[in-house]
Amino acid sequence: MSITNQASGTNIQQVALDTYRINTPIELPDGGGFCFNQYLIVDDEPLLFHSGLRQLFPLVREAIATVLPPERLRWIGVSHVEADECGALNDWLAIAEQARPLCSVVGALVSIGDLADREPRGMADAEELTLGQHRLRWLDAPHLPHGWDCGYLMDCTSETLLCGDLFTQPGKGDDALIQTDILGPSESFRGSMDYFAHSSGTADLIEKLAASGPRQLACMHGSAWQGDGAGLLRQLGQELQA
Repeated sequence: MSITNQASGTNIQQVALDTYRINTPIELPDGGGFCFNQYLIVDDEPLLFHSGLRQLFPLVREAIATVLPPERLRWIGVSHVEADECGALNDWLAIAEQARPLCSVVGALVSIGDLADREPRGMADAEELTLGQHRLRWLDAPHLPHGWDCGYLMDCTSETLLCGDLFTQPGKGDDALIQTDILGPSESFRGSMDYFAHSSGTADLIEKLAASGPRQLACMHGSAWQGDGAGLLRQLGQELQA
């Protein structure tokens, strides 16, 4: 792990093929820890998934600069509209002149098309985008866990699902990539906050994500995970049904 800012503890580490997790730990008011992650895919058209909070922009920019010039970014991916997803979106567009927002068709229509300083690319369900070596597939997931516009990116090349707020773990995410249990901690966290929508379509959406067969889960909060991603997603589905 490479610490890129000693004061904040922001760090960057490779977690999959050409894929880096940028992690900034924070202290919660109750004394507990939490973290915000972004994921950078290095390719001919580099992609950053989650812009990060606006106030974290200088820290994330500093971290990315250790891997590639941030001005090279071509795509800023947004799972759904929320401050930690797109708060710094226009800051990235200001420094990366070729970059465009990337989101769901719904997201582009109802929010990002107005919020962003550059026209977004709205991705339809199962639509694919090639960055160079990496082939990404957009997966619509409305209201999973929240947001009508919600969706995820499956990197078919590295078998990594950029899964946003699924498997949100408490703590500072000290280990960038783990193979141990993340379902237990994430379900405990969900139980205390109930941030999941209660949708009749959840089971079908979980199965669609599982069918993509991920070997890595790139979580926005906590450690990224490696293993049988399809199996873990189906376990999450069982927990949600219960």
